[in-house]
Amino acid sequence: MLQTRRDFLKAAAIAGTIAPLSGVRDLAYGADSSRDKVLVVLFLRGGCDSLNLIGPCNDRNYVEDRIAPLRVLDSGDKPGISLANGLDPAIDFRLHPAAAPLGDLYKQGHLAIVHAVGLSNETRSHFVAQDLIERGAVSDAGDQSTGAKSSTPIESGWLARYAKLVGLDNAGPKAVPVLSASNAVDKSLEGFGAALAIPDLAGGVGLAGGEQARAVLSALYADQPGDIAEAGRLTLAKFATVDAGVPKGPDGKPMPYHPEGGANYDEGGESAGRGLAAIARIIKMDIGLRVASVDMGGWDTHQGQQYRFGVLATQLGRNIAAFWNDLAAYHDRLVLVTISEFGRRLRSNKSNGTDHGHAGAMLVLGGRVNGGRMYGKWPGLATPALDRAVDLAVTTDYRAVLAAVAGSGLPSQRVAQLFPGYAPGSPLPILRI
Repeated sequence: MLQTRRDFLKAAAIAGTIAPLSGVRDLAYGADSSRDKVLVVLFLRGGCDSLNLIGPCNDRNYVEDRIAPLRVLDSGDKPGISLANGLDPAIDFRLHPAAAPLGDLYKQGHLAIVHAVGLSNETRSHFVAQDLIERGAVSDAGDQSTGAKSSTPIESGWLARYAKLVGLDNAGPKAVPVLSASNAVDKSLEGFGAALAIPDLAGGVGLAGGEQARAVLSALYADQPGDIAEAGRLTLAKFATVDAGVPKGPDGKPMPYHPEGGANYDEGGESAGRGLAAIARIIKMDIGLRVASVDMGGWDTHQGQQYRFGVLATQLGRNIAAFWNDLAAYHDRLVLVTISEFGRRLRSNKSNGTDHGHAGAMLVLGGRVNGGRMYGKWPGLATPALDRAVDLAVTTDYRAVLAAVAGSGLPSQRVAQLFPGYAPGSPLPILRI
């Protein structure tokens, strides 16, 4: 079998045997029972300001140290949405008003929030933090939370390891259990050996060169031995599976998608709407999708954060709510978790933005989520409690949240394989098994 997508693409490029694939960068194998969990990971790239998304409105340090336009307010024309069951009964935690649909999901008990969560590694580098999180690590030198050292860095993505643990590499060639709703396979899926990359289904799923290219490649790979030919056959089979699920008009062109449940995806700008809509459509094709990743960029708000953050919060709320409403028939199987590489500083900068910080927040949505409450431990915003005297401190390891949503129902020894070297404490009761 083909070991890595890079090996395949490199070999194919050298051989000149495969045309560019519209949206497909990799392969995916197999699926388990249709009753099993569908795990979707939404990465908020750029460093989402958790204190602007879920703010401790009445915290004296929050009020004194952060300018009003970058705070969630408890009064005025646009007060934040009050959140019951916060981390501290004395703190009035509220959600940014632009993300109102998330407040509705929270009140309905479908959405949980984990605050003051992140990497124990104190890097403020986008590249380093994203790389570590997607690999499920904290440091290439070992686990800083336990002091354990390792001479073997974790190279595969944590979602790739999860996909293997639940047996997604053991089904037929036409199943599509793993998807990256991006132009390329996310790093979190590297090492699975195969995953489809499809950022959008609005224009259909087809090979560059159309049916003629498909016929030529099918004939080329039909009886050839070796990894490249096998990878080519699998790619074409999976391509055809997804393409067959996209309704076509009399002219053969894809018909417009009509989401269910009154869902309305926001597909503009840095929005994840197109990717979430593609994931929803493929889930409803019932071709075995069990793991999916999708990105939403634009959260690096060094300048003019007030307007930019409002737009992003609006898109985030609308798209998560649209995804939920579109998949009403799948709620008991669905788990969506958001993550960002880090949060932002407590104090704003001179450009009315915020610089790279430390702890952030994660959202967990699903039919089996113990929602309507916040998880974690609130460290406070007094200067002595801040990380490096400037950032919200991390009190919950991000892996505790991922282990809670991905590892629910798996034996503990298998959960340990998801995050090598990680020694979890008491499990977070985010999901009902």
